[in-house]
Amino acid sequence: MAYLAGVSVTWYTWLEQGRDVTASRQVIDSLAGALRLSHNEHVYLLALAGYGTPRSTEDPNSGTLPAHMRRLLDGLTDYPALAIAPDWTVLGWNAAYEALYPNVAAVPAADRNFLWLLCTDPYLREAMPDWELTVAYNVASFRAEVGSRLDEPPFADLISRLLMASEGFRTAWESFDIERLPSRERHFRHPEVGDLYMEQHTLAPTDDPNLRVVTFIPVADSDTVARLRRLMDEPALVSLRITNGAP
Repeated sequence: MAYLAGVSVTWYTWLEQGRDVTASRQVIDSLAGALRLSHNEHVYLLALAGYGTPRSTEDPNSGTLPAHMRRLLDGLTDYPALAIAPDWTVLGWNAAYEALYPNVAAVPAADRNFLWLLCTDPYLREAMPDWELTVAYNVASFRAEVGSRLDEPPFADLISRLLMASEGFRTAWESFDIERLPSRERHFRHPEVGDLYMEQHTLAPTDDPNLRVVTFIPVADSDTVARLRRLMDEPALVSLRITNGAP
């Protein structure tokens, strides 16, 4: 074990004996690798040693959504929902989300990134009366989630593109705010059914913590449920959006 972890036999013996030795994060990571610990076991070992979550070595976008997560999205029949990868690529969505934002299915796969669409699609800017605030929230959350990986190509490339394409992103990025995305009430102004008031919640599946599931639940005591149902039930509205080329 000492050889595999790159530490001295004496030091490792003291560690196993519970003596008063201090292990650096690098040593803890080496021990986790030598012991072939799972991600959750590695996290637990780091927590015992007083360190945070290990830096992921996985591809930030596998490009596929697990089948059980696909079933979860589809099961949320009346509520818009989508799943995003660690680099915020949109991996999947349900019919209610596509009715709310049809362009998610129309854009090229290379541009199907939640942050990219939010900051560059005129349709979303028009649909969100609080667009600037929403961009600020999401950029701060993106920085908080991926701050240790910003030098990796998928993240660096996305940031570079956004800095060139979106003034709103530049303003938010240069503020250096860091904040986890809160659950909050959202207001959308849909071109066919009008104002929609929903609560946005972001969930992380315990069996795949790299994924994020974003759901939108109609606010109680509003007519949003009826408006969403109308949006889902009237094929003519879908046809109108496609005919007009509206995203």
